[in-house]
Amino acid sequence: MVTIRADEISNIRERIEKYNREVKIVNTGTVLQVGDGIARIHGLDEVMAGELVEFEEGTIGIALNLESNNVGVVLIGDGLLIKKEVL
Repeated sequence: MVTIRADEISNIRERIEKYNREVKIVNTGTVLQVGDGIARIHGLDEVMAGELVEFEEGTIGIALNLESNNVGVVLIGDGLLIKKEVL
């Protein structure tokens, strides 16, 4: 039979309490073109259709057109500050 000591339990409890639960997934790309409410982005290989995309300056978009070499993102907002940049 396995015996567990009290100090082992308190050590495990301390490790669990210090565990950082924050998860941040980042997939970056480069804006190739912006116009008519659509941004073309290269490098978002992991994006899925319907997924939200946030640009560096704060504009949000929805990934819709998934092509082999770029992604078409419909902009929610004017996107006037978006230019060729890394997301």
